[in-house]
Amino acid sequence: MAGDEGNRSGKSTNDPMATNLPMYIHPSDYPKQMHVNETLTDMNYTDWSQEMMNFLFAKNKVGFVNGSLKKPNEDSEEYMSWMRCDAMVKEWLTTAMEKDIRSSVKYANSAYEIWNDLKERFAKESAPRAYELKQTLSTTHM
Repeated sequence: MAGDEGNRSGKSTNDPMATNLPMYIHPSDYPKQMHVNETLTDMNYTDWSQEMMNFLFAKNKVGFVNGSLKKPNEDSEEYMSWMRCDAMVKEWLTTAMEKDIRSSVKYANSAYEIWNDLKERFAKESAPRAYELKQTLSTTHM
């Protein structure tokens, strides 16, 4: 058939239905799927982000959160496919969050913005946060 030559040669095509491309969405994928064992809280970011990154890697969607898959121009053929996939990744991320965290990132323009916001807020060791946790621990032992 016409158009199959690229697949027979082993080369990827620009066909958004090619399963090896980042913008392919499997028919069983849907936005409100829960793909990690626990929802993100302010106490489990490291484990949650590792599990979510593994899931996104398996789905070939890591580029949407690490910034390597840039948003195409609006006049590009790939624009709508990119937007659809980014929306799916945003939903996967937000579905796996506590309500308070979800509401704080719901206006982000992309999955990349959400991921960076979470990383900035939760991945850093901060002295005030460490102090707060130590205070909580000391009061619970009394």
